[in-house]
Amino acid sequence: MKHISRNFFNAPWIFGLLLAFLLGCGAFLRYSDLSAPLLDFHPTRQLFGAIKARGIYYQTLPDAPAWQKSLAVRQYAGEATIEPPLMENLAASLYHFFGVQTGIPRAVSASFWLLGGLFLFLLSKNLTGSLPAAAFALAFYLLNPYAVTASRAFQPDPLMILLILIFWWSIENWSRKTAWKWALIAGVSGGLAIFVKFPAAFFVIGAAVGVILARTGLIKALKLHQTWLIVLLGLLPPGAYLYYGTFMGGFLDQQFNGRFYPEMWVSPFFYLRWFLKLENVVSVVWLALALLGWLVFSSKPTKIFLGGLWLAYVIFGMTFAHHISSHDYYSLPVIPLAALGLGQLVVAILPVFTAGPVSAKPSHLTDDAHDPEKPQLATSLQLIYISVLLGSMLLITVDQYLQERTNDYRPQAAFWAQVGDAVGHQPGVIALTTDYGYPLAYYGWQNSTPWPASVDIHNTAKTFAELAANKSYFLVTDFAEYDLQPDLQKLLNTNYPILAQGRNFIIFDLIHPKK
Repeated sequence: MKHISRNFFNAPWIFGLLLAFLLGCGAFLRYSDLSAPLLDFHPTRQLFGAIKARGIYYQTLPDAPAWQKSLAVRQYAGEATIEPPLMENLAASLYHFFGVQTGIPRAVSASFWLLGGLFLFLLSKNLTGSLPAAAFALAFYLLNPYAVTASRAFQPDPLMILLILIFWWSIENWSRKTAWKWALIAGVSGGLAIFVKFPAAFFVIGAAVGVILARTGLIKALKLHQTWLIVLLGLLPPGAYLYYGTFMGGFLDQQFNGRFYPEMWVSPFFYLRWFLKLENVVSVVWLALALLGWLVFSSKPTKIFLGGLWLAYVIFGMTFAHHISSHDYYSLPVIPLAALGLGQLVVAILPVFTAGPVSAKPSHLTDDAHDPEKPQLATSLQLIYISVLLGSMLLITVDQYLQERTNDYRPQAAFWAQVGDAVGHQPGVIALTTDYGYPLAYYGWQNSTPWPASVDIHNTAKTFAELAANKSYFLVTDFAEYDLQPDLQKLLNTNYPILAQGRNFIIFDLIHPKK
């Protein structure tokens, strides 16, 4: 009896459906509830961008209320400029069609992340020679819980990740073929990635060094004109922005101060905090499996290439020691990097799925035709793999969706709007509040001067005299910190009447002190 092998992974429609389902799950998680306030993920960073986008938009509105236009523009002008305001300008442009809706930049960020998944899939397929491994890497990239939240945030990071992935994919292709087309794509994408955020340079340089050492060779690479095209294109956009921001605009003069803390390297607590932040991004189990796939099961060229990326991450973390140990999104590039390592592991533990045309190994070198039981076994296991993968993705998607829906930040946004109305959107407010006053500024349309935390105050009366001079109101919303400052409580309650009070806020009138 003749046995027919059905390699489901060799059927284009099967993998087309699988990829469509994967992208559909990722898109569903990211595009659902886009109108949620920007309070779910690093509110200070997200609202920083939202304030700038609103100010850019209101500058062009002829019919906006005068006080709102003035305040929006002043808030925008008061924010520092570090990265090019690409997301802010894009959001402001779209506001002209849809109004000020923060769901718009959320959707843009999510779209960048989803598009990056396609390039991750192509790169993983190149590195493994396996469509199942590439699909698993893509599934991890799209369904990682941290990635779901971070990739729909109003930040430039999803765009940076997209450009980094295009660079990784194109530079890896260039290392195999050394064609001008790949050199051009690599140079443009790498330069734009660094232009979007300067820290991307670590992951661009790490990938370039990795592929050169893995395949091209350093001496040969230095002799290639294509190498210097990549370098030139990579330096032009960020170099032009750095020159303009430093020597012409002057807004980058102080932005690189206070970012390099080599004294932290000798502290074990630095490494512990770094690891805990990293674990928020990629759990220790997945991280260990990714490292296992890279160190044990990858080929030598792939091991060197991925090694360059891991080394780049370590050097990046040591350079930005404070930020890597206090901001978990600084470890965001580890998600696609771990996905590539997991792809290597899938190839090793599921060798049956790398047989035939989906593998780097030619089909005529296999002996499946001489063993009639192997095709049947392969077909069964492929069906099991697909069923388990689809079922797992569906369950993960539903679970994450339900978890996201349990966190509703709309009441918080409404609270800040209530506080802004209570103050009257007046100038001269000093506030003991959270997140540096950004939620109050954005949702409450209320500027404020932050009152310091208790650990930063040595003399309450002196600090109050300095900061509250010429102020009209003292706002308290952070009562946990307020309880830590009894001297401040005594000073306010003894000398100033309460102008307004509501649930979770008090406003003291500094204009009319008690007699």
